Amino acid sequence: MAPEERVVCRFAAEPPQGPLPYGRWAETLQAEFLAACLKIDAEGEDLGEAGDPVWFPDRTWSGRTYVPVSTRSTTGMELFGYVSFTPGDEDSEPSDFFAWADYTDVTADDNPDWRVDLTEEVIGGWRGEQGKVAAMTLVWGRPLVDGGAIATAELARLTVDQCTVEEGRFTLVAPDAYREDYLEIALFDARGNQLARESLYEEDDDEE
Repeated sequence: MAPEERVVCRFAAEPPQGPLPYGRWAETLQAEFLAACLKIDAEGEDLGEAGDPVWFPDRTWSGRTYVPVSTRSTTGMELFGYVSFTPGDEDSEPSDFFAWADYTDVTADDNPDWRVDLTEEVIGGWRGEQGKVAAMTLVWGRPLVDGGAIATAELARLTVDQCTVEEGRFTLVAPDAYREDYLEIALFDARGNQLARESLYEEDDDEE
């Protein structure tokens, strides 16, 4: 086989290792997330109170497990973030919890043309050739079209992560902003037909 054109990490994160959070485990994660929500700098906005959390599949990278989450508040804001922790084993419980949260008033409800609802946050870096660094990015989302079965993260059309859609949700961990290449998220049905493709970066089509 020919040498690779891009030397970049692929499929660096473990696939989801457990079901979506429920019961006491969900309550533990929710408490961490709500505590992070109280620390959001709302810049004068009324964030209201968080509703029931919607959890996304877990992904583990660099020794930590990340569980993304989103919820709608009583004032119509979307609160989102993740809870991360050091996973336990047969003899120990998860530990070293950390939660991050933010908000937005731009929601899928107000954008009927969206085909995928995406959220992302950089969680680390990966050093590549010639000192270039990729932003390791946690991406979570949900299809807004029927039939979505698999989501992929692509860098310069090279698939760098993949996740099965579980209960209408998926989570990816992938290198971004590397060698002037930027992530695109693609959604496929069970037969491999592409249903949607979205960049993580907003395109400004307005003409001045």
